[in-house]
Amino acid sequence: MVRIVHIGYAPVSLKSLNQHATGIKLSNGFIRNGHQLFTLSDRDIARGFGLGHRRLGRHRLNRMVREFCRAHKPELMVLGHADMLDPATIAAIRDELPGMRAVQWNVDPLFEPDNIRRIESKMDVVDLTLVTTAGPSLEKLRRPGARVGFMPNPVDLSIERARMDESETPPFDLFYACGHPDRPRRIICGQPWNMEEFIKDIAARQPGIRTRTPGLFGQPRVTAAAYQEALATASMGLNISRRADDFLYSSDRLAQLTGNGLLAIIERATGYNTLFGDDEMGFFSNLEELAELLARYRADPRARMRSAGAGRRHYVELFNERRVAAYLVDAAFGDTHATTYPWPGHPA
Repeated sequence: MVRIVHIGYAPVSLKSLNQHATGIKLSNGFIRNGHQLFTLSDRDIARGFGLGHRRLGRHRLNRMVREFCRAHKPELMVLGHADMLDPATIAAIRDELPGMRAVQWNVDPLFEPDNIRRIESKMDVVDLTLVTTAGPSLEKLRRPGARVGFMPNPVDLSIERARMDESETPPFDLFYACGHPDRPRRIICGQPWNMEEFIKDIAARQPGIRTRTPGLFGQPRVTAAAYQEALATASMGLNISRRADDFLYSSDRLAQLTGNGLLAIIERATGYNTLFGDDEMGFFSNLEELAELLARYRADPRARMRSAGAGRRHYVELFNERRVAAYLVDAAFGDTHATTYPWPGHPA
């Protein structure tokens, strides 16, 4: 067991309304695996020091984190999008605590240059970088002296609590939540889409389909408990990220959908068909196949329930919060093994 300081997103203010955040799930996993955990929300602390302006509080945050680590002597520092923490501060803490290991994790896409910049800014001061993309994009991050690897989006059944795989007649057929329909456009089956137009295309191909689409068509976005409540109203969930051609990249909505028992509808190009079967997720390669999937499962709710239940069980087995948290700790202090963590992209 190790003493961990986890720095990144934490729900400590009204600006922190994501109950399903990866950082929360990893923190739960660390604690449930028996580790001692300290959680620091870098953005909220900086905002507090800066009288509501996190940039004004950045210097005091960095000083505070250094003093905090000096007092508590963590054996592992875990950084989750801790952009307010300067690399120089991490290096100084490591000089003071030479036995401490440091890991950064990142769930944003690797096709975003600004995200690459943020990842690379800390690669020289951490022992390991974990990202939620595998394949060629992950390989591009590798360089001498820097260990990188793939990290799955974890599911946590204390958070994803609905059982839509046990509901035969939920109010809606298809769920998709969206921050903005057009910025950026999502690349689906090789074509850029405004998501309102995409949902209209689905409705034209599937007359009578009942869609729940927070954030689209003038509907307000949903956060916190309202988001979880919305997930618990549909039989299937559309897992559309910004693009599908980066191996195993998906937003964390995939864990949210499967964990809540919705049948995840996902492009085959993501590569998730290498980990899950056609009887566990709804894979499609073109819009005609997507329409056929939706028609089949709308007509046969028992088949949908069986597939969604199988997908939920398999996703929870592979990617539950305790297993992903254990993987992070094992990778920080040594090696990982495919028999224990059966997914590609182990750190090297």
